[in-house]
Amino acid sequence: MKITLLLTVLFCSLFFSASTFAQQTAEKKLTMRLDSARFADFVNQVETQTGYYFYYDAARFDSLTLDLDVKDLSVREVLDQVFKGSEFEYAIDAQKRVYITQEKRIITQLTPGLFEPDKADDSSAVAYYGPESDAKDKLLSTAESKIHEIGIKKHRITPGNSTITGYVRNAVTGEPVIGAAVFIESPSIGVSTDALGFYSLTIPRGKQQVRIKSTGMRETRRQVVLYSDGKLDVEMRESVIALKEVAVKAGMDRNVVGTQMGTVKLTIKNLKQVPTVFGETDLLRTVLTLPGIKSVGENSTGLNVRGGSTDQNLIQFNDAVIYNPSHLFGFFSAFNPDVLKDVEIYKSTIPAKFGGRLSSVLDINSRDGNKKKFNASGGIGLVTGRLTLEGPLVKDKTSFLIGGRSTYSNWLIKTLDNENFNKSSASFYDVNLHVSHEINEKNSLFLTGYISDDRFRLYGDTLYTYQNQLASLKWKHTFNAKLYSVFTASHSKYQYAMGAAGLPLNSFDLKFDINQSSFKADLSYILHPKHTVDFGFSTTYYKLHPGSFQPKGAESLIVPDELEPEQGTESALYIEDKFEVSPRLSITAGIRYSFFQYLGPRNVNTYLPGFPIDYIYQEGVQKYEAGKKIKTYGGPEFRASLRYSIFDNLSLKVSYNTLRQYIHLLTNTMTVSPTDIWKLSDSYIKPQIGDQISVGLYRNLRGNKVEVSLEGYYKNIQNFLDYKGGDSLIMNHNIEAAVITTKAKAYGIEFMIKKMTGKLNGWLGYTYARTLLRAVDRESPDAPNDGNFYPSNYDKPHDLTLISNYRFSHRFSFSFNFTYSTGRPYTPPIGKYMIDGAQRVYYADRNQFRIPDYYRTDVAINIEGNHRVKKLAHSSWTFAVYNLLGRKNPTSVYFQTVGGKVNGYQLSIFGQPIPTVTYNFRF
Repeated sequence: MKITLLLTVLFCSLFFSASTFAQQTAEKKLTMRLDSARFADFVNQVETQTGYYFYYDAARFDSLTLDLDVKDLSVREVLDQVFKGSEFEYAIDAQKRVYITQEKRIITQLTPGLFEPDKADDSSAVAYYGPESDAKDKLLSTAESKIHEIGIKKHRITPGNSTITGYVRNAVTGEPVIGAAVFIESPSIGVSTDALGFYSLTIPRGKQQVRIKSTGMRETRRQVVLYSDGKLDVEMRESVIALKEVAVKAGMDRNVVGTQMGTVKLTIKNLKQVPTVFGETDLLRTVLTLPGIKSVGENSTGLNVRGGSTDQNLIQFNDAVIYNPSHLFGFFSAFNPDVLKDVEIYKSTIPAKFGGRLSSVLDINSRDGNKKKFNASGGIGLVTGRLTLEGPLVKDKTSFLIGGRSTYSNWLIKTLDNENFNKSSASFYDVNLHVSHEINEKNSLFLTGYISDDRFRLYGDTLYTYQNQLASLKWKHTFNAKLYSVFTASHSKYQYAMGAAGLPLNSFDLKFDINQSSFKADLSYILHPKHTVDFGFSTTYYKLHPGSFQPKGAESLIVPDELEPEQGTESALYIEDKFEVSPRLSITAGIRYSFFQYLGPRNVNTYLPGFPIDYIYQEGVQKYEAGKKIKTYGGPEFRASLRYSIFDNLSLKVSYNTLRQYIHLLTNTMTVSPTDIWKLSDSYIKPQIGDQISVGLYRNLRGNKVEVSLEGYYKNIQNFLDYKGGDSLIMNHNIEAAVITTKAKAYGIEFMIKKMTGKLNGWLGYTYARTLLRAVDRESPDAPNDGNFYPSNYDKPHDLTLISNYRFSHRFSFSFNFTYSTGRPYTPPIGKYMIDGAQRVYYADRNQFRIPDYYRTDVAINIEGNHRVKKLAHSSWTFAVYNLLGRKNPTSVYFQTVGGKVNGYQLSIFGQPIPTVTYNFRF
């Protein structure tokens, strides 16, 4: 018996040895030559030439370089040569997977009997024996090496598909990884995680290898046996900075394979590479470097997207609307960079779940806060300071993040030579709070709060103040493997006040505020791995106080005045289908039906029929009681996009959108001002309606490392508001008589080439765009330019931006930016005339002249601290110069009459180089 058993074991050993020998002799031989090459480059070449795949800790090899010259050698022979005399060990399993570690013995076969008989094929498993170390430093985590059984275990696996759902999170912080690719290769099926890190992947049942990739994270994978629907959560670790060119893979083909057009996603890492004035990372100024997005002035963060006005952008922070996204009249954005995670900009293909604005959506997300351990970060600059705290309230379940930012800019103002300006003062602060809590596997809650306050006193007299207040509560609920939802309740408030107390007889207080309360439900149902339906509804209640003008102090002779409040509701239903017809053709089609009701109580002005709407023709007032429907608007909004892959790295996309906007910004200034007034659509001011068609070509080069895109668009806008010359928009009881209803058309071409990996990265964008307006009533005496088309105030045909960053080493990088744009239009006086003995100025046709072209160069040097993992604090320094060449770029042109002579002046905000230094830290 013993002899028989011994012979059997010997025979099996000889058989497996012969099989292994035959496999080795049949495998492809390696021939390569490397000179001071990185280990990652060596691995890439081996994986490209053979069927092997490497598993190793990239951080341990980031400083290893190889000099290698081999010819016709097997993988084992090459690895023996590479690791000869080193502390590294390797092992290769039957599936040609190479595992590399330090000073550990690796066994590529698990203990017999570990799995049941129906799962005896354990060749994919790997076990490790050796000294224990910290889990984060293990070469390959247990989660990667083990077999994950998903669903209700059965003796036999029935054919068909089942769905895996779960969350992808950062292994260090516990925060969700947004946009991670979760997929299998054969058959090719994949999905991306949503804003909460959730995914739902439907794949064939049985043994599968699920791969997970994400920008800036190390790729990971899971060996699964899928029996039925089930859950699989995944944790990922961040990649080492030096290996970004290797690790940044996920989503890099989104430019080609996605159906969405005009969509850009920026992470906080992208934002920090762009030098800005005063040295602080600025989300909105980075957004302004993208093609198709402009502003009218250097001190403005108001966005003009593809010919749209500043009020046509839906700006959301954690799903709560923010109305004034700037501090200090546009010098800073309202968002603390330390709390931000990313921002996604939609310019063309706007998903059906978004509505209420015509031009774009800026969907801004904060981080959730570290669920593993307490952290602190912040920065100190020339005029601002910030501090952010985060950590677990209940480890791995509940986290908090609180961030504050303030300015101490008055010292800089006091250094100005002008006596009027150095008597001024300016300050702001903002505070963010975010709490996330995982109730159970199917339910999570997210609470966000935000408040900001700005104060600016001009010449020591007039005081401007404005505040933003936001709050949102999100509930993420998973019904089953195919249906999940997000329910969101939010409230937004924006208010401003302006007061003057220098002259007691003329002292006054002017106030305005807008309140918005919203609820929405967004659901996704996965009909099929290539067929997903999104649907939901939303409702919003608006309450506006358009203006209050009151005397300040007992001596003031100001006559009190107050405009009536406005209120209205906006609701919508939507459904959208994402369908992958074939690997080359994908279609997204949806419809959103929105409707708006303008409500009482309200006194509505009436005018003589057949006459223009003007205060001189006012007939009377019609009174509406509380809750009475004054005016109702509504209609369908169509959303459609198509992607056809001409080649694997080249695609053609077409999209069409219609949108409706029921709220308007009344302003006759060139930039976003705190005294701008929001106005609801009413009996006279109709909703704006826009439709846009876009066509684009998208090409990826150099293994998806370089993205190239070319987009063209044409947009029509109905009921676009312009303003009559000489009319005031503040405290106007006949505001409908101060506006001109126009038709707008916008068209343009956008080109972008982007490289976000490697030592040299950045993007180059060029835009040619026009925006033209024409009065609807072309025969009206108030119609500008005799009823012909004229450029809008923000029409700037040519725009070129270069953003570049070069990383010399782990610690040192250099950033260089260049911006050029055509000067914006203005209307100059061209003559004088006399009426009733008084001299008047005669102006040219509206917006027929332009200020000089704008260009600016910025540079920055970024110095990071050493990269020791275990130390008290990680810090960095940024030294930057904004407007390096000191060009006096005119922001606007204005005219004053002095002694009967009209003089013209150009206003420049930054007419000299602005050096800055910022210290950033993280505990």
